[in-house]
Amino acid sequence: SAHQIVQRMLCSEAKVDSQAVRTGYLSSSDWHRLTAAAGRLSEANIFIDDSPGLTVLEARAKARRMKAEHGLDLLVIDYLQLMRGRAAMESRQQEISEISRSLKALAKELSVPVVALSQLSRAVESRAMRDFRPQLSDLRESGALEQDADVILFLYRQSQYKEELPPEEANIAEVIIGKQRNGPVGTVRVVFLPQYARFENVADLHRQPQPF
Repeated sequence: SAHQIVQRMLCSEAKVDSQAVRTGYLSSSDWHRLTAAAGRLSEANIFIDDSPGLTVLEARAKARRMKAEHGLDLLVIDYLQLMRGRAAMESRQQEISEISRSLKALAKELSVPVVALSQLSRAVESRAMRDFRPQLSDLRESGALEQDADVILFLYRQSQYKEELPPEEANIAEVIIGKQRNGPVGTVRVVFLPQYARFENVADLHRQPQPF
């Protein structure tokens, strides 16, 4: 829901433990950081629409209106499989393909990047050699996503599959660039801070504060 998204954004921006927010056990320092973060977010032009089961046509109409009234620099769909096509299709795969093509056309029409989150198939969990890093073939229900997207990113955390890890690797996440139409593919290592639902650069985590 929009309420849950805003709460996560607040915790991430303020670097306050989300569990403390849910239970209400907050220190004065936590309150100060949350208040400051709320002020910053209130000035950001971020609009959240949590209408369930949007069709492609409804999403396009909302995006057009948003661009006309407020300007639009980025559109995020969370997540693609929750959307519905314009008409009944013979299969869910065909419907997802139509949604994918429509979002691609919408990005071109409005000249804004569209970030669409997608589920992965369960095949990734039964892969041989116990390497659970997602691949393009793991995109759920449609190969059209692979064809239509300019960039495809996967998130992978080894701690989700392996309990015993060295302390320095426990919170490491990999951003896997599975496809980049105009650039190289590869992997970027980042730090995941679960208590804040936040990712940070590895170098920033170990950087010592500079003296005044």
